[in-house]
Amino acid sequence: MSKVRAILIGAGQRGTFVFGQYALENPEKLQFSAVIEPDSGRRQRFVDQHGLDSAAAFESFDVLEGGRIEADIAVIATMDRLHTEPAIMAMEAGYHVLLEKPMAGSPGECLKLVETAERTGRMLAVAHVLRYTPFFARIKEIVSSGRLGDILSIEHFENVSYWHMAHSFVRGNWGNSARSGPMLLSKCCHDLDILVWMMSHTVPLSVTSRGSLSHFVDVKAPPGATNRCTDGCPAEENCAFFAPRFYLDEKLDPYFAYAISSDISAAGLMKALETGPYGRCVYKCDNDVVDHQSVIIDFDDGSLATLVMHGLSDREGRTMRYDGSRASLRATFPFSGEEEIEIQDHRTGKTEIVPIGKAGWGPHGGGDGRLIASFVDAVAEGKRDFLTGARTSLASHLIAFAAEEARLSGRTVDLAAFEKSIGQKPVA
Repeated sequence: MSKVRAILIGAGQRGTFVFGQYALENPEKLQFSAVIEPDSGRRQRFVDQHGLDSAAAFESFDVLEGGRIEADIAVIATMDRLHTEPAIMAMEAGYHVLLEKPMAGSPGECLKLVETAERTGRMLAVAHVLRYTPFFARIKEIVSSGRLGDILSIEHFENVSYWHMAHSFVRGNWGNSARSGPMLLSKCCHDLDILVWMMSHTVPLSVTSRGSLSHFVDVKAPPGATNRCTDGCPAEENCAFFAPRFYLDEKLDPYFAYAISSDISAAGLMKALETGPYGRCVYKCDNDVVDHQSVIIDFDDGSLATLVMHGLSDREGRTMRYDGSRASLRATFPFSGEEEIEIQDHRTGKTEIVPIGKAGWGPHGGGDGRLIASFVDAVAEGKRDFLTGARTSLASHLIAFAAEEARLSGRTVDLAAFEKSIGQKPVA
């Protein structure tokens, strides 16, 4: 199998420490030949890590036109609302594309990406990494086997820890929907994709949703709270979100530290907290995405799937329950630690602990490494069957947009009508 050459577009956290790191650890499979990144510090960091010539580092997407860079694929890890333009340019130029989730910031853009992939014949894979984890693959196997019988109800919880909520969805890049998108799309398109995948034997008909931004608002700020944690806030000792406590911990994962500053020394981080977005009081930011939301999906076989996202969990991870006519399944997919799956049989009353394969390389329970390897192998071997292809991934994105419309309007949204309203033919 020949080595796949890649262009990285967006050398931030995911681009550098996931896709880039995979290439460094698997040089026989993947090699980055160029990087496109407007931030000079991030761009140079990637150049240094991968031994690139300065002539292979670019600031603008324009270099994609005409396929001037010798590469097989483009890996796009920019901010969400900057996905569409480089993805289309890359496919038009002849590159296959591995695209970070979510696909894009609007239903129309998502559809345009799918249509471009189909018109150009390029592979467009979306980084729905949970499908590639041994954990969710095992649950899919159980559901598809009929072991649980007819599925009546699914309850899927996305438990966002209080520190992750504050870091990413209040102070961080995904806190404001104008810059990124609704919370359901930014954080939970993984979860909606899993639900669509698990229930692929039936068709989602409608979606209802409720949720709001309730806690991370100005009226919840402690008395006398300052705009920045570093301004001598009187609530420092009792506030769970005091920024220096978060970011000046010597045990802080560099993955999060580099989100704040390219200088991750104590002095560099402190300066970033004093001047940048991550030092702001969580109750006085420009965030507007919800901090809790529930979604109910009705399927044509009468089953229901409920997704609950909340941002004040004590621990990070996903918990779920599947209830069928033969058995119930309960499972836990923690941010760190051992995953658990158990089945309770209705006839015997016995509980079965289900074995799960080894996670493998990378975050998300090994899903990142398996996703990248699968895509790289598909490109190298000329395969076209891919778990998270463009049209497959479109289905869960449309549910996310429809659910947000349902939340804002207070009504149930018919999914077929919603798809038709954006010119979308039925998604298989």
